[in-house]
Amino acid sequence: MEHPANMQGHGHPGGHPGGMPRGNGITPPFLVSYSVTRECNLRCKHCYSESSDNVPKDELTTEQAFRLLDEIVSWGPKLLIFDGGEPLKRADFFDLVKHASSKGLRTVIGTNATLIDRNVAQKLKDCGVMAAQISVDGANAKTHDWFRGLEGSFEKAMQGAKACREVGLPFQFGATIRKGTIKELPGLLDMAVETGAIAAELFDLVQVQRVKEEIPDEILSVEERKEIMGWLARKQEDYPIVIRTPGCTMYPITLQSAGIVPKHFPKENLMRIPYYNRGCAAGMPNGYVTILPNGDVIPCMLLQTVVGNVKNDSLKKIWETSPTLLELRDRSKLKGKCKGCEHDKTCSGCRGRAYEHTGDYLAEDPGCYLK
Repeated sequence: MEHPANMQGHGHPGGHPGGMPRGNGITPPFLVSYSVTRECNLRCKHCYSESSDNVPKDELTTEQAFRLLDEIVSWGPKLLIFDGGEPLKRADFFDLVKHASSKGLRTVIGTNATLIDRNVAQKLKDCGVMAAQISVDGANAKTHDWFRGLEGSFEKAMQGAKACREVGLPFQFGATIRKGTIKELPGLLDMAVETGAIAAELFDLVQVQRVKEEIPDEILSVEERKEIMGWLARKQEDYPIVIRTPGCTMYPITLQSAGIVPKHFPKENLMRIPYYNRGCAAGMPNGYVTILPNGDVIPCMLLQTVVGNVKNDSLKKIWETSPTLLELRDRSKLKGKCKGCEHDKTCSGCRGRAYEHTGDYLAEDPGCYLK
């Protein structure tokens, strides 16, 4: 099973150049993330969803969720991430997966894996889930459990990964890069390979939601970011699985500047993947959009400015008419050192980090180390 983000160059609608219209509208996103619930059995210090063990009363009903999934199918995106909270805490979760998969959507689950045993893993696979992203926030139990807010969660996550491997459900590791895990990155990457992960997705910590209150001092400095991304680029050259760095749009530039092409991936396909050569994908044609449990639509979990709600308008209408999304797509409106930067089309900075630091999603990315 190929990594979900790598399906870009395989005759799928995502192959359209960014910004080019599809039919009479704007090219739909390559990837839709649907956070099906805020309910969660953990309390992570960086949670972008403000998840808790309580079920909010404003989540989309099963019927509303089915209608949303039907619209996504008819609109064009072929890859859907079911996220949370912890999606397995939603009572009708498997019904949603079956519905999406039966309509041809490729589905992925973002999970802490603490609720996954062999039976659950098999059920996920049977329902049509093509891969899982398992959150692993440290190379050992002490680091992971502190960050995730539950003692024993590391061991349960490892058991969940093992269960996925045993039933043949591909999975990747999702980890957060922060000051407290810099020294653990080598061990974490080794562990990803040893456990059978197909990719390592390393999120550059951004000051969103709970991060502001609990761990603002864990955010990388510009110099730390530059050093880590340089190390990851050198590591990627011979690393057997793909490394991605959501939140750090400079990383692909670092790879390209060093002439590093991951050996596991054909270069002609690599250059067609938006995250490698098109910068911040938030709200971009052939990019990414997020739907929250209550139906609110935001460009990205790191850019939590609401652009509409699927209870009131179609996702397609929101995508094509939102003033915020239209502004984000016009790179000429970027400000500060991002404006006119030679990398404005291939990097453009993290719009979420710009927004959290300045209140302006078009401002320069304060985390940039390129210039």
